Amino acid sequence: MSEAGRGPELPIGIVTVSDRASRGLYADRGGPAIAAYLARVLVTPWRPERRLVPDERPLIAEVLRELADDLRCPLVLVTGGTGPAPRDVTPEATADVCERLLPGFGEAMRAASLTEVPTAILSRQVAGTRGTTLIVDLPGKPSAIATCLDAIFAAVPYCIDLIGGPRLDTDPSVCKAFRPAA
Repeated sequence: MSEAGRGPELPIGIVTVSDRASRGLYADRGGPAIAAYLARVLVTPWRPERRLVPDERPLIAEVLRELADDLRCPLVLVTGGTGPAPRDVTPEATADVCERLLPGFGEAMRAASLTEVPTAILSRQVAGTRGTTLIVDLPGKPSAIATCLDAIFAAVPYCIDLIGGPRLDTDPSVCKAFRPAA
């Protein structure tokens, strides 16, 4: 995360959606995987705003609104609840709160995952914007989280620029963020 003296830390939302983890029956592995990825890729000072919620559409939407509207997170990454099972409602909750959907994110994540596992076509990740916040749904499995973030993260900082959010810089040796030449 941030080193002392490098400026204020940007809040980044990390939301785990899991019935079992929210009841303490299962260890949350998705949230820590996202935090580890961000710690490796971002050089901008940041701090995690972690949330753990059950697979309940209204609760997921409420947490996403809190992170975007109240805490002003420029980025919210959500793990879990993106499959085809009846309780998998994360994409619906994300769509409920987003003002604009960005289908390219989901398409890129599924394409990258498909090179590793044929069941990637079952994943329903979506992404969109709410104000100056980019919200991205990710799968729940830590290795799949890394695959998906590797597929999209070069576009994340510029997307946040375009919607009026704060500048996020990456470590170019890990992920070279795309920004058009000035």
